[in-house]
Amino acid sequence: MGDAAPLTGPDLAQGVPLADVPAGGSLLGHAGGEAVLLVRPADGDQVFAIGATCSHYGGPLADGCVVGREVRCPWHHARFDVTTGDAVGAPALTALPCWQVARDGDRLVVADKLVRGPRPAPPRAPASVVIIGGGAAGNACAERLRDLGYAGPITLIAGDAAPPVDRPNLSKDYLAGTAPEAWVPLHDQAFYADRQIALVLGVRATAIDAGARVVALADGSTRAYDALLLATGADPVKLPALGDGALYLRTLADSRAIIERAEAASRAVVIGASFIGLEVAAALRTRGLEVDVVAPEAVPLARVLGPEVGAAIRALHEDHGVRFHLGRSVGALADGHAVLDDGARLPAELVVVGVGVRPAVALAEAAGLTLDRGVVVDAQLATSARGIWAAGDIARWPDGRGGSLRVEHWVVAERQGQAAAASMLGLGAPFTQAPFFWSAHYDVTVSYVGHAERWDRIEIVGDLAARDALIAYRDGDRIAAIATLGRDRASLAAEAAFERDDQAALEQLVAAGR
Repeated sequence: MGDAAPLTGPDLAQGVPLADVPAGGSLLGHAGGEAVLLVRPADGDQVFAIGATCSHYGGPLADGCVVGREVRCPWHHARFDVTTGDAVGAPALTALPCWQVARDGDRLVVADKLVRGPRPAPPRAPASVVIIGGGAAGNACAERLRDLGYAGPITLIAGDAAPPVDRPNLSKDYLAGTAPEAWVPLHDQAFYADRQIALVLGVRATAIDAGARVVALADGSTRAYDALLLATGADPVKLPALGDGALYLRTLADSRAIIERAEAASRAVVIGASFIGLEVAAALRTRGLEVDVVAPEAVPLARVLGPEVGAAIRALHEDHGVRFHLGRSVGALADGHAVLDDGARLPAELVVVGVGVRPAVALAEAAGLTLDRGVVVDAQLATSARGIWAAGDIARWPDGRGGSLRVEHWVVAERQGQAAAASMLGLGAPFTQAPFFWSAHYDVTVSYVGHAERWDRIEIVGDLAARDALIAYRDGDRIAAIATLGRDRASLAAEAAFERDDQAALEQLVAAGR
């Protein structure tokens, strides 16, 4: 996805001075017709050469930042180990190429591309791994198990008939008609076959016997496991009063259904001014439909982003022709109209509902796992039942300050799937990564790092109207989260500071942005 980085900068095969690569920084160049990034970690003079283009959406890694021995993409915060090229932090799942770097005095020369050798066996190897859920966490876990050298059986069970897909695209470019369906699957079937990941699609898991370590499926079959990842995700909140006339968006089939109806429609009503609702509104406007958004709140997204940012997002949508009906709800659909609670009728050839989701915890509850507004896990994502991990939308994990978190973010789910895989193999470490998500509205992207369930004060630095701002959410004497518009490097720096629990660095970011 995305275009390859242009061949700019020096020809690294001809060599450059070591001094041209700053400590803790990078230098963009090229070698052998490919864009190459030289990276020099701050802890020494060793320099590494990796591909310069993020394997997620093609982001320019030269515009990102170096954290320890990782380079991080400015677009969606994907992470790569500069020593190996490995994709060590989602949303990127595919490694980057690496080149040998030769030293000639104080001069660096990029030489041959390195060939990956076989992975060493991990410290622990379960007899078999079963993954329930084909979303972000489940797919990332399966891939990471193989990346870490696990050679045993992996079975991924998903109720969805489609193989794992890039779910953010379902409400963004694909729904808008600006990206082909070929972009939507995370991989083709051959990828899973080559990695010997067995996909059991279109069949739901119905029960877990944690004592016998067996999963029962809706088709009557069973799967034994030594290690199990529970990644059942979340289900859209339904509005039963609307019957079958309303569509919801969670799966590829859902997105296809909305597209099919949109192609024959000119007027749409979106119920819910959530992130998903507003992304759907933007996508439908891009397709040329007239769009009305109906929601009970006074300001869209105010609960998450605050009233000022919510008002700016509303203004952005209104600039693109979206009409808002706030403080209202839809009571019924009748005769091609959405009937509001005040009796108003909106033409609605297409109705899409985006009013939130609920974590799918029924399977975990029936298995006797400990629940607390989600499935309770420890710092390595292990549940209360031996041999079972949980990740993604259902997982509630320790926040490191005596509390706990559960969030419904794609990147968090993927990273937790990766972390659970490492934990299963005896390579785990406490999951301390800061929550991150992005939301795209036309040509504006909101990036959000951290987690502020509440705040005392919101500090806005920059210009919301110009889509150039940093927003700090303060809870007492702490900055709990930072959102940005048009400030990708600041968002990356905030993520690294949150991971270090470095409030001083966060304050410096806010001060520097003024």
